[in-house]
Amino acid sequence: MAVPADGARGWFPALAFGVSLIKCLLINAYRSTDFEVHRNWLAVTHSLPLSRWYFEETSEWTLDYPPLFAWFEYGLSHVAKYFDEEMLTVQNLNYASPAAILFQRLSVIFTDLLFVYAVKECCKCVQGGKGRKDTLGSPSFVLAVLLLWNFGLLIVDHIHFQYNGFLFGVLLLSVARHFQGRHLEGAFLFAVLLNLKHIYLYMAPAYGIYLLRSFCVTQDNSDGSVRWRSFSFVRLAALGIIVCSVFALSFGPFLALGQLPQVLSRLFPFKRGLCHAYWAPNFWALYNVADKTLSVLGIKLKFLDVATLPKASMTGGLVQEFQHSVLPSVSPLITLICTLTSVSPALFSIWQRPCGARGFLRCIVICALGSFLFGWHVHEKAVLMAILPLSILAVETKEDARVFLILATSGHLSLFPLLYTMPELPIKVLLMLLFTLYSFTSLQRLFRPECGLINTAESVYLAGLVPLEVFCEFVYPLTSWQRTFPFIPLLLTSVYCSVGILYSFIRLYVTLLRGARYTAKTKCP
Repeated sequence: MAVPADGARGWFPALAFGVSLIKCLLINAYRSTDFEVHRNWLAVTHSLPLSRWYFEETSEWTLDYPPLFAWFEYGLSHVAKYFDEEMLTVQNLNYASPAAILFQRLSVIFTDLLFVYAVKECCKCVQGGKGRKDTLGSPSFVLAVLLLWNFGLLIVDHIHFQYNGFLFGVLLLSVARHFQGRHLEGAFLFAVLLNLKHIYLYMAPAYGIYLLRSFCVTQDNSDGSVRWRSFSFVRLAALGIIVCSVFALSFGPFLALGQLPQVLSRLFPFKRGLCHAYWAPNFWALYNVADKTLSVLGIKLKFLDVATLPKASMTGGLVQEFQHSVLPSVSPLITLICTLTSVSPALFSIWQRPCGARGFLRCIVICALGSFLFGWHVHEKAVLMAILPLSILAVETKEDARVFLILATSGHLSLFPLLYTMPELPIKVLLMLLFTLYSFTSLQRLFRPECGLINTAESVYLAGLVPLEVFCEFVYPLTSWQRTFPFIPLLLTSVYCSVGILYSFIRLYVTLLRGARYTAKTKCP
């Protein structure tokens, strides 16, 4: 079924409206402690003077996002007062009136309009999306569905409760501007993003190397080789002015108040431990299990003495801090070294072989995923930082589509334990199934139906997610171990999914280092 070339007036508004309707239907769904976190931040920024924002600690959920996000909450609070002024009282801990719930849910839906606009801009950048009639199976349409209807974003923002859609909107719009050659706008948007949520520092090396090499350096490739022609200090100065201006606007007031150390202590609380209470499915989940396995074997084989080992806090559940028993304990510095080591080849690659915005985007994904796998105190939701940008590459090359299917399926299922209440069980299962089935079928159509996107081993791994989820959701709660070891389902989910995510990271590097370019015309092996 063909639609007009300006399909944004046809199928795109329909997709955006449809997903917005789904979000509205989830207003009364389960909400996590993040709901109270943001309610408290609304109250802090609205009721207290600027000088107390990063000192207030009536609630345990203290303000720990960069200043621009605090101003974002401040702006929202002036709308919130028309719904329920009581939600803006700092002392009203765990306040959740119907009006407060309605406002906070609607605020996420409304701010997602920026995400919708960013997706539209990204669809314009997809190869094959210009100069041809869009169809419901075109790369631009598939990309719009993969982004707008992303399963992880739906459950994390509109059930669990966060503002990731708004933040990803800034990121994707920045990426789109670089695709469009509007590099100064892209740099400005990313600087704004860093001052909204500092977790995006993971992507900063990719931005820095790309802008220095591909924007500040004028190149000569007339003879087929890429050579430096000159370095533009004017462009470098323009970038510096833009980035410094954003940071000055964000942190300047707190610097003037002499509160910069306090703000930074809130943004980087290294005392929280290597792993979040709910282990992210990354390398450290595998490391922790390996340590526990070695300690158990060592005790049984009498190589280790129980009395000399650190207290085995892992056996009490998923905790924030503990000392490893056999393997070396990990410090923040070690995770930083591991993270930088894991992403350095990708950074070196785009410096040595500038390959345009798509190479830059691939480097962004690798930086996000490397930081997720090896970072300090990583939250499980951070996997979306790799899944969403990878969606753009997935509709253009077969190899990226392959990695996307593995990463998105394992990464999304790792988010299931976030929604542990029974009413949300059918919702998350249905949404996950619909998104996964669409991802497989639509990407399969893009790259010739007779060509399999994933091999047998990968299929077996992904199929294993089904019995894993059945065991965790239905079988284990009926066992006698449930009361003694309630953390086992979380551990199994994190460890199993970490294998798929680590494998996806390796596959991304295989593609990058081989310099392979897969297209829709790739022949079946």
